[in-house]
Amino acid sequence: MSILMVGSVALDDVRTPFGEVKDALGGSCSYASISASHFSDVAIVGVIGDDFPRRRLDLFRRHDIDLSGLQRIKGGRTFHWSGYYEHDMNQAHTLNTALNVFAEFRPAIPEKLRESEFVLLGNIDPDLQLEVLEQVRNPRLVLIDTMNFWISGKREQLLRVLRKSHIVLLNEAEARQLCDTVNLQVAAQRLLKLGLKRVIIKKGEHGCLMFSGDTYFAAPAFPLEMIKDPTGAGDTFAGGFIGYLASARSLNEMTFRKAVIAGTAMASFTVEEFSLKRLASLKSREIGERCDRLRNLSSFPKITIKSCQHGTH
Repeated sequence: MSILMVGSVALDDVRTPFGEVKDALGGSCSYASISASHFSDVAIVGVIGDDFPRRRLDLFRRHDIDLSGLQRIKGGRTFHWSGYYEHDMNQAHTLNTALNVFAEFRPAIPEKLRESEFVLLGNIDPDLQLEVLEQVRNPRLVLIDTMNFWISGKREQLLRVLRKSHIVLLNEAEARQLCDTVNLQVAAQRLLKLGLKRVIIKKGEHGCLMFSGDTYFAAPAFPLEMIKDPTGAGDTFAGGFIGYLASARSLNEMTFRKAVIAGTAMASFTVEEFSLKRLASLKSREIGERCDRLRNLSSFPKITIKSCQHGTH
């Protein structure tokens, strides 16, 4: 089934202890769409400038991604982020953020995409996320991503989006900030009371947690020998997660758990190389093998506890 993704398409300058790239393909839509395209049909809505290389668009086309909602602004420059990571690869240090054409972005959903059953709202202004929800017609599932900037600056608008969504994806710090608690279990339950069906909390190199009503699922991260660039890992997870859901026959508890594993596997590939280099060359066999290895990481037989007799008391 089709997936509509709305977010950023960017050019990034990234430096890590393992190398550096300039004007590399980035942005939430880029990572999420390529990730999801390994499972389902994808369309993106975003904006780029005249400076965006046409060879970058060829990558989307090779993955059969619908670009009818991607606006190119004549004379404009593409959203550009530059930053670096030190040996703590969980922390990005921003050097410069140039919104450029993204500053005036207003998502216009093409008519043929308004019937999309699955919608991923990337980490953009909650007002823009609301504009998207006003244009789509009765989506089966809406997944929203957000960040601390919007939690601090547009809390009420963000809460409005959450009440219209089905699943929210955030990291530990964002969950604690949004719900004003250090307890992630409490934070998840407060978010579920807004009407959300599921809450997914990312824990970086320690995996992620998924909450839904009375159910709880913890997935490990995939152990890697080399992490070159963690940029876009969260967006890749979101793409793999919703991509798997869109390819499934039914949306039951086991489907959502498998989707978490699929998203985790996809994110583990992204961080092995800079930008989308690893994602772009992935084969289905590799994805399946990594999902199997993740399943085996936390699989174990039933443990039988034998009663010990220490006398009566």
